[in-house]
Amino acid sequence: MKVFSKPVLQTFGAWATLGAVLIAGPVTAGDTSRPDGASVYFINVKNGDTVASPVHLQFGLSGMGVAPAGVPNIPDTGHHHLIIDAELAGDALKLPVPADEKHRHFGKGQTEAKIELAPGEHTLQLVLGDWKHVPHIRPVMSERITITVK
Repeated sequence: MKVFSKPVLQTFGAWATLGAVLIAGPVTAGDTSRPDGASVYFINVKNGDTVASPVHLQFGLSGMGVAPAGVPNIPDTGHHHLIIDAELAGDALKLPVPADEKHRHFGKGQTEAKIELAPGEHTLQLVLGDWKHVPHIRPVMSERITITVK
């Protein structure tokens, strides 16, 4: 996995904010490719796990690097989106990932998070987004897992 140094990421962060503001025109899939064999996955939880809230999640990425949202033209990179109790499929994979309680963005390049979840069963899935929050031409998505929060 490519990981950029802190000074580089700080520079990206400043440009990410500006880049996000300057994006013009419709934002749709079709212009960000990904390398063959790229995958995203949960490092520390697996399907069927029982966990406590807040849930600590670590995001893994293989075959690509992590870069903040809003910074164009960094090949073979993206940033994480966590899908909670929802699904992205079909035409939704051609648009920016929504930003709400079921679609959490980690556009600063974060690779882990602590999230509050109510007790009960929940589904989780990771989706890598390009610099515009749009899944890649061939989406990089983890398996959808089910966890139980006690």
